[in-house]
Amino acid sequence: MPQIAQLTADNWYLASQLFWLLVVFAGIYVVIGRGMLPKIEATVDARDRKVADDLAAAKAAHAAADKLEESYRQQGEASRAAAQKAVAEARDKAAKDAEKRLARIDAELAAKLSAAEADIAAARSSAMAEIESVAAEAAGELVAKLSGVKVAAADAKAAVKAVLHG
Repeated sequence: MPQIAQLTADNWYLASQLFWLLVVFAGIYVVIGRGMLPKIEATVDARDRKVADDLAAAKAAHAAADKLEESYRQQGEASRAAAQKAVAEARDKAAKDAEKRLARIDAELAAKLSAAEADIAAARSSAMAEIESVAAEAAGELVAKLSGVKVAAADAKAAVKAVLHG
């Protein structure tokens, strides 16, 4: 092969090729290593800083959200406790008002009941007096018809009273 034969025949070609190989690699090193690599590293570092800053901001926002949530929870619990207290107070007030109204109504009903009982007692005593007088008259007439003996009205009343209250 001629390429291999060139290498072995004359070292001058080999040295020339090695020289240009080193020059090309040095050029690539200078262009990439000194020109492009710092820009790439700066971009990667900026991206890393941005990601770290975004993560820190996210953690701060999460912590703030947790604090806000806790604040809302505490406000909700305080509001719930205040509402329960207001409901309990309203219930107690309503119960006391109901007790007062019931006491007033009970007093009114007791007064009406005692008045009705007094009316009933008066009606009963009036009815009893009428019954006694009617019964005494009937007893006197019955005795007069059956035995033919006339009984005095006072005696008939005393006998009826004795039997009725007896």
